[in-house]
Formats: sequence, C-alpha cells, structure tokens
Amino acid sequence: MNAVTTSTRRAGGPHLGALAIVSAALLAASLIVGAILAGGPGFVSPFAGKDAVTAFAQSDWVSIRVSALLTFGSAVPLGILAASAFARLGQLGVRVPGPAIGFFGGATASILLMVSALASYALSQPDLTADASIAYVLSFLAFATGGVGYATGMGLLLAGIAVPSLILRLLPRWLSWTGLVIAALAELSFLSLALEPLQFLLPIARFGGILWLIAAGFLLPTDRRDVRDRERVTA
Repeated sequence: MNAVTTSTRRAGGPHLGALAIVSAALLAASLIVGAILAGGPGFVSPFAGKDAVTAFAQSDWVSIRVSALLTFGSAVPLGILAASAFARLGQLGVRVPGPAIGFFGGATASILLMVSALASYALSQPDLTADASIAYVLSFLAFATGGVGYATGMGLLLAGIAVPSLILRLLPRWLSWTGLVIAALAELSFLSLALEPLQFLLPIARFGGILWLIAAGFLLPTDRRDVRDRERVTA
C-alpha cells in the first residue's frame, strides 16, 4: 500500500514536458501548414493595411481556417500544463503566490490564444470579410489576443514556475534564470501596443516561452526527495 501511495504521489499528473511538446507541435504546425496552403506567409499583419488584410482573407481563407484550428488545439494542452504545474509546485511544498500567479498567467495565455484562433476562424469566412472593416477588426483582434495578450500570460506562467524553482533549487539555476529573462521580455511586450518596434518581443515570448516550458517540464521534479538526490550528486 505504501509503495502504491508513494508512486501515485510522485506521478504528479500529466507529464509537463509532454504537454509542452504537444502545444509547441500544434503551434508550429499552424504556422507551417498555413504557410504551405497559402503558398507563402500564412498570416498578414493588420499593420499591412485594410486592403492587404481583406485581400488575404478572401483569397487564402482555407489556410487561415486550418491555421486557426491548429492554433486553437495548441491552447488546450497549454491550459492543462498551467493547471498541472500549479499542482506539481504545491506537491513540492511551494506555499507562496508564485504558482497561483503562474496558473493565472497560463490560463490567460490559453484562453486568449483560443480567442485569437476563433477570431482567425471568423476571418476565414468569405461572407464576413466581404466587408473590409469587419476583416480589419477581426485581424487586429486575432493579432492582439494571440500576440500581446498571449505573451503577457506566458510571461506570468514562466515567472510563476521559475521564481520558486530558483529559490528552492527545483531546476538548474541557469534554466531558472533563463525563464526569468524570457518572462521579463514577455511582460515588456505590452509596450508594443504603443511602440510598434517592440513587437520583436512577441516571438521571443511565444517561441522562447514554449521551448523553456519543454525543458522545465522534463526537469521539474515530482518529489522533494528528487531535489535532495540531485543536490547530493552535484555536491
């Protein structure tokens, strides 16, 4: 009975690294498949102007719709990851606000990515985008929620995991510090709402963040005894 209980306690729910990989794979597929179907860039920035957005929505609606489907799918494992990481950190004895902040950030990123995908899905409806103004609004909504909104939530998720991991040595110090740097850049991305040149921070948060979650997901222990064992090995 004790062995079963210990095994269950150490399992810690879904594998965080696997969830991050699934989310990353679907996100990458949304970009790659969208680009293949469009025969070029699978997304036109709303800053390209109303005419460019409308023309793309009318001519490449299939690529937009498939990309939206895959993007929506990538948001689901991200939300599960946020909840699982919150539970894992609690299991490891973390009793500070960090995990709750991380869960809030992860849930926010997941939900806003879903909103972005749904806005893109609406953008793929030729009857709607026949009105250039509607197409333009949907394009900005998809961009804002999947860009700044997602990046800000991702930053909070990373910080919520990285800070207690740094203090309690749950992860290698270099990985915790890397997570904090990416988290800080992700939070600063909100400035791109007023300063467009800072939009370069968005892909750092989006891709850097999910890559960090993959690494952290495989290295975050399931039991404090794993931490003590690691410290004895490195001592």
